[in-house]
Amino acid sequence: MDRQRNRGRVTLASLAAMCAVAVLPGQAHAAGGPGSYTFDPVATVVPGAETNADASELKPGAVYKSSIKADEKLYYRLELDDRTNAYVSAVVVPRTAGQVAYGDGITISIRDLDDSRCSSEDAIFEAAEFPRPIAAYAHRTVEKDSTTCSAAGTYNVLIERESKATSASDAWDLELRFETEPSLKDGDTPPTEAPENWPSSSPTPPSGKQKRTGGSGYYDATSLESGEWVDTVAPGQTRFYRVPVDWDQQIFATAALSNNNKSTEFLGNALAVSLDNPAHGHVDDATLSYAGKPTSVSLDPLPPVAYENRYDSASAVSAMRFAGWYYLSVTLSPEVAEHYGDTPIGLTLKVNVLNDAGPTPYQGEAGVFGVTDDDRDMARNGQSAPEAGKSDTMEMVAVAGIGTGAVLVLGLGVWTLLARRRPVPADVPPGAGGQPPFGGPPQAW
Repeated sequence: MDRQRNRGRVTLASLAAMCAVAVLPGQAHAAGGPGSYTFDPVATVVPGAETNADASELKPGAVYKSSIKADEKLYYRLELDDRTNAYVSAVVVPRTAGQVAYGDGITISIRDLDDSRCSSEDAIFEAAEFPRPIAAYAHRTVEKDSTTCSAAGTYNVLIERESKATSASDAWDLELRFETEPSLKDGDTPPTEAPENWPSSSPTPPSGKQKRTGGSGYYDATSLESGEWVDTVAPGQTRFYRVPVDWDQQIFATAALSNNNKSTEFLGNALAVSLDNPAHGHVDDATLSYAGKPTSVSLDPLPPVAYENRYDSASAVSAMRFAGWYYLSVTLSPEVAEHYGDTPIGLTLKVNVLNDAGPTPYQGEAGVFGVTDDDRDMARNGQSAPEAGKSDTMEMVAVAGIGTGAVLVLGLGVWTLLARRRPVPADVPPGAGGQPPFGGPPQAW
C-alpha cells in the first residue's frame, strides 16, 4: 500500500503540473542554480516545537518540510503500536552557500516519554566542509524480549543542530519522512546475527557509457541500473541518483571526475559521494581530491541486502537492512570554481548490482522496502519518480481520451441509426414533427 500511495502522489503531482502553468513548490534556491534542491512537492510544512508537549504529529508514509536554526532543538511526535518498526529521516538542506565547519550538522533520535533513546544518527559535515544536502534517520524497532521502546503510545522525534561559531547562522531546511516497516511473514524467523563475510571485489560493469542527468533531490533522483553512466557536475551542485537493490543483492559504486586543463591546483575533498538506504538512512560516504587530472573514488564494499544486517554494530552494515531504492548523491565543492571556473566537470558513475534477487521476508505489500518490476523498468529507462508518474498520467489521459472518443463515435452511430429508422409520414415536410431537416440530429421527442 505504501508504494502504491507514493506512486499515486507522484501521479497526482504530475497531473497537477499538466493542468497549471506554474512552478511546482519545493525549490530551496533559485531554479536551475547549482545549489538548488528539489523538495517533494506534496511535503506538508510542519514547525518543530521547543517542547515535546507542543510537538506536531508525523503520519506514516507522509513527507514534511520544516527548518531548524543554529543550536536549536526541535520536537515532533509519533503515535506507535507495540508491533511496528518505525523510521523517521531528516534531510538537511542549508539554504545558502554559507560557511559550514567540520562537525556541523544534526542529530536525530526517537525517544519514549521517559526520554529513553530508541536510536539516533548524525548527519554532519566532516572532511568535505561545504554545504550540501545530507541525511540521517532514527528508528524504533521492536525487539523480542526487550522492554526498551517496545510499548504502544506516544514517542518523540528530537532533532538537534550543532553549528560552530564560525559557521553561517542561517536556518537550515529539513525534509522529514516517516515510514513503517511491513510485518514479517507468519512463522518466518530470520537469523538474528549479521553475516560476517561477503564478496568485497566488484567486477567490471557492463561496457558502453550512457548519458544520465542526475536529479536535484531524493524526490527526482534519476534511476540507474548496473552500468557506466556519464553526467556533469558544477561547483556547488549536488546530483542525485537511485538504484534498485533487492534482497540478497549487493551494490558497488565508483565516482570519477574528468580532467580540467584550466589549472593544476590541488583541492582536498573536492568531491563528496554519499549512499543512503530506502528510508534515507546514511549508509556510506567517500571524498575525492582533485588536481585537474582524471581521478576516481569508490564506496567501501557493502554486504548484500539482508534483514539480519540490522544486528551488526557497524552502521554501514546495519543500514543494508532492507530492499528498495538506494540513493547516490555526488557534490562538487564550490571551491572548485575559484581555480577551475564555473563550467561543469565531467562525472562518470560506475554502478554494479550483483546477485539474483531473493524472496522478501515481509507479508503483503513491501512499500518502499521492496523492488518491483516497475522499479526495474524505471532503472532501465533512466526515469525519475516524477517522470514515471507523468508517464502514468499521460497513459491515463490517453486511455481516457480513447474511451471518450469511442463513446462519442458509438453515440453518433446510434443517433444515425435512429434517425434513419424513424418512420416519417409522407405528408410531413422536412423539419416538421421532430424530423430533422437535411438529415440533422433528432429534436426532443
